[in-house]
Amino acid sequence: MPREFTVSVTDGSSSVAESGSTAESESTAESESNAESGSIAESESVAAVHHEAPSDDWLVFCHGLRSDKSGSYERRCQRAVDEGYNAVRFDFRGCGASDRDFVDHSLSTRLADLQAVLDSVQDGHNNAGSLSLFGSSFGGTVALHTAATDDRIDAVATRAPVTDLSTLDRYRNRVEREGVLEFDTGERLDERFFEDLDSYPFADVAGTLDVPVAIFHGAADDSVPVSDSLDAAGVLETDVFVQVFEGEGHIFSREAEARVRGLLFAWLAET
Repeated sequence: MPREFTVSVTDGSSSVAESGSTAESESTAESESNAESGSIAESESVAAVHHEAPSDDWLVFCHGLRSDKSGSYERRCQRAVDEGYNAVRFDFRGCGASDRDFVDHSLSTRLADLQAVLDSVQDGHNNAGSLSLFGSSFGGTVALHTAATDDRIDAVATRAPVTDLSTLDRYRNRVEREGVLEFDTGERLDERFFEDLDSYPFADVAGTLDVPVAIFHGAADDSVPVSDSLDAAGVLETDVFVQVFEGEGHIFSREAEARVRGLLFAWLAET
């Protein structure tokens, strides 16, 4: 059964606490707002779930900008277990069951969250096997930047990753005009998010990433253009596998999702 745990992130360090429940918790720690988006607030929690497999291989999943660890990530984790991988899905701070308001998150805090989750895996388990990442959309951005700097990562797979920061200009322009962008679901972004984002150009990834990369992208994606992934593949100085899904948009159909899972594990088996 899936096991819940939380990673407490405090001033750049982290610790792990296990939940007594194997089901998704309905209660969360009280959010602790922080005025500085790029800094890490004291004693904030990242909610995570471990799907256990009898192996030393790990696959950690990173959700997108306004998503969370539920839904398709549960199915991906179950498939990972079936393929012999310990799987971890988690909520970035500002999303789902993790601490922090959405408006106070940034790419920096997401990178710190993923680092804390990876540290928890490394600290608590046998590290003889592989450690791979899967990131969707903005989660792909987080995964790629992490894989470029963390030598524990063996491979990184992405679905519609944000590699050209101008893709988010439709949000940036509204923030510049209105001060704050509020989505119809209530999440907000302000200038702090974009000030932080600008410190992470994709060129930093392209010049340093040296593990195999897989990119899955819908040809009809009108949120993150498929051309961005093709351009990214062209500048990455490592082995890159690209699969374009005709007729698929930013959100894949269930059939396409099933194909992604099949291709993902076939690719991982060959890396």
